[in-house]
Amino acid sequence: MPVITKITKQKRNEERYNIFLDGEYAFSVDEAVLVQHQLQKNKEIDEFDIGEIEYEDQIRKGFNKALVYLSYRMRSEKEIFLHLKEHEMGEAAIDETLHKLRRYGYVNDEAFAKAYTNTKINTSDKGPLQIKTGLKEKGISNDIIENLMNERNAEEWKERAASIMDKVIKKNPKLSPLQIKKKTQDTLARKGYSGQTVSAVLTDLSVERDEAEQKTAIFAQAKKAHNKYTRKFEGFEYEQKMKQALYRKGFTMDEIEWAIEELKEE
Repeated sequence: MPVITKITKQKRNEERYNIFLDGEYAFSVDEAVLVQHQLQKNKEIDEFDIGEIEYEDQIRKGFNKALVYLSYRMRSEKEIFLHLKEHEMGEAAIDETLHKLRRYGYVNDEAFAKAYTNTKINTSDKGPLQIKTGLKEKGISNDIIENLMNERNAEEWKERAASIMDKVIKKNPKLSPLQIKKKTQDTLARKGYSGQTVSAVLTDLSVERDEAEQKTAIFAQAKKAHNKYTRKFEGFEYEQKMKQALYRKGFTMDEIEWAIEELKEE
């Protein structure tokens, strides 16, 4: 049976020790594992003992790597699992490491999910569907996700969506109300708001502009249409194309005819 002939402290990491069996280097262990298995000079250990020691040491290394990884921000269990797997840890050792992290309270998917959700709500415009997708990507269970989403009522999501709609209106003074409605709908869908929430918000859509602002909007859209059609059409056909394009954008015929006359004068 192999005998420990020498134990030396590593120079680069004083918490790790090199173990020599029968005069030759065999493996290294963390100080806690050294103490746990009472490794000392002249002690006999067999292959089974070595396997156990190396397994315990792998868990210890995984635990330390996980703590460093957690020092930057909270992590889900899936994130830690993938991080340790990147460091070529075996799945059995990773599972045991996660069990140990849970026991000491370093990981908790429910607490992580709540913190993640609050951060997204406080620092972004993301809606429930996008937040749910993010949580699923982090490996959070459906039960935890649904419980979190149920804590927030439909009115809260509607208020967030209405705030986004207000931003769209302010940022697009040259769009018609119909265009703003379409842009709001696309923006809210992209950010993860449900169709029901989007419909409820659009029902309250109101673009308030004075006459000068409305003329600025119609004229801006008319110039775009003019640049598109002026080289292809002329006369009656040109005017029909212009009217159709601007009418589809939600402008009235009076506004459209005014814009076309303004373009002719230009």
